[in-house]
Amino acid sequence: MSRIGKLPITVPAGVNVDIKGQLITVTGKKGKLERTVRPEIDVVCEDGIINIRNREDEQSFNAFRGLTRSLVNNMVVGVEEGFKKVLLIEGVGYKASVSGVNLTLNVGYSSPVEFIVPPEVKASVEGNNRIVLESIDKELLGLIAAKIRQVRKPEPYKGKGIRYEDEHIVRKVGKSGSKK
Repeated sequence: MSRIGKLPITVPAGVNVDIKGQLITVTGKKGKLERTVRPEIDVVCEDGIINIRNREDEQSFNAFRGLTRSLVNNMVVGVEEGFKKVLLIEGVGYKASVSGVNLTLNVGYSSPVEFIVPPEVKASVEGNNRIVLESIDKELLGLIAAKIRQVRKPEPYKGKGIRYEDEHIVRKVGKSGSKK
């Protein structure tokens, strides 16, 4: 059995969960999220607690049960508190700026890289080298953060590039002098 899928999800006050067949709509103070779940999974909301169940008892459905529980929990947490990811830019002359939906990255290429941030994600730049992304959708937030990081991945010798705030870059030693 899925251990994660068995856990109930507590719905906090101020969050409304509406289940119509396989469509789940979660509304809270930060916004509204919708998701369609697989037909093998049954989602039940009673007395402020959401339970995820399998319609049939098969081993392959347990993975979907745990996945669905995690996705629905992320929806509830997202509309209540929201999610945040921080990216750091390291390198001499590397910087970022944001204007509207455009994120401009100067990361060592001959011209600046323009990145269009979707309206569901709020981007801001603190200083010149700290990008803060906020959203209620955890999946979209992680995807946008990964695409921004992909513009200039951190290299292992000096650590220059775009990295997550909590990411540790394993450094390599450079060339040493000739050995005689």
